[in-house]
Amino acid sequence: MEQIPAIIVDDHKIFRESLTYVLESQANINVIAQANNGLELLSILKHTKPGIVLLDIEMPVMDGVEATREAIKLYPDLKILVLSMHNDEEFYSSMIDLGVKGFILKESDTQEVIKAVDEIVKGSLYFSQELLLGLLKKRKDNLCVELTTREQEVLALIAKGLSNIEIGEKLFISVRTVEKHRAELLLKTESKNSISLVVYAIKNGLVTI
Repeated sequence: MEQIPAIIVDDHKIFRESLTYVLESQANINVIAQANNGLELLSILKHTKPGIVLLDIEMPVMDGVEATREAIKLYPDLKILVLSMHNDEEFYSSMIDLGVKGFILKESDTQEVIKAVDEIVKGSLYFSQELLLGLLKKRKDNLCVELTTREQEVLALIAKGLSNIEIGEKLFISVRTVEKHRAELLLKTESKNSISLVVYAIKNGLVTI
């Protein structure tokens, strides 16, 4: 089985090395590089594109928000998993809008870290429920939109982290039709990406977690 190339970005060397050991010893992951800050990450990305980046938010020289913005300019489909602390909530909305694929707490157990990486690499989203609930409490209420029955079905499956292919298989519709419904959902809710859409949906009671 082919290993997943990963980059870990965090300004604490002990944390990087500990996470590297966990991922390489217990998952099908090869940590191809470590970076101390966002600027070092961008330098690495000029020469290689990893399967996933595990990224801290608060770092010297260049923080996770700016690093995400610049990294996604290089690779728009780059898979980024944010390593978060409880006091990082102020950055969540910005990073969601930029297109990160998930958030987990730094103190998450080994199995959750591995699960998050696996889900994101497969094309799904991963958001720690604890972090998501905290974020929802800080978001302003939006005016809820009217959705068709099919849009509600698609939205529920997006919230579960399913890919377009998986949604199509479950609903017995084509991938192109799923893409059309997803685009319409983003338009109706004025969401920039799938995580923003899920946050909107949960906030407004369209789906539950």
